[in-house]
Amino acid sequence: MDLRDPARITGLVLAGGQGRRMGGVDKGLAPLRGRPMIAWVLERFAPQVDEVLVNANQNRAEYEAFGHRVVGDEIGGFAGPLAGLHAGLRAAAHPFVATVPCDSPFLPLDLVQRLLEALRANHADVAVAKTGDQPHPVFALVRASVLGHLTHFLAGGGRKIDAWYATLKAVEVPFDDQPDAFSNINTRDELAAFESGRA
Repeated sequence: MDLRDPARITGLVLAGGQGRRMGGVDKGLAPLRGRPMIAWVLERFAPQVDEVLVNANQNRAEYEAFGHRVVGDEIGGFAGPLAGLHAGLRAAAHPFVATVPCDSPFLPLDLVQRLLEALRANHADVAVAKTGDQPHPVFALVRASVLGHLTHFLAGGGRKIDAWYATLKAVEVPFDDQPDAFSNINTRDELAAFESGRA
């Protein structure tokens, strides 16, 4: 299936957090095997989409150096992935937006295709990856038309991504064939384990 016809997709890398569990280090820029973590993410993610946006609230120039448009949260206070998605939906040029976090450098090479197939087959608003019984809500594909709904949810104080998905027609998409692809790096110890090849 050619994802570019008729579905055009904006890819959004979520790098808007503070990296508290990494000791305040901006996770997307943390080095992994000689390259910033976001470089590994972009290498796998960018070929799957028609444009890439990066959601970042600090170190904007460093992220812009990767050659993609950087969008910051419109909601202050590092409000989490939904605030990043909101910014991405506002900036997206295409009718679908796929999201991945900046700290998962091994994401599936067929992530977007499988999410899109499931979203269409189920006439859903959002498709979310899962392995086993564990959903991975920041690995998702949403219709850009949900922007108004998300804006209302955020205006009402909502911040939890799974609570928002529960208000939409959502489908969970199994990736049990690639459980390790969703490994994310949250702490310095986890980064060191991946750096040394222990993970």
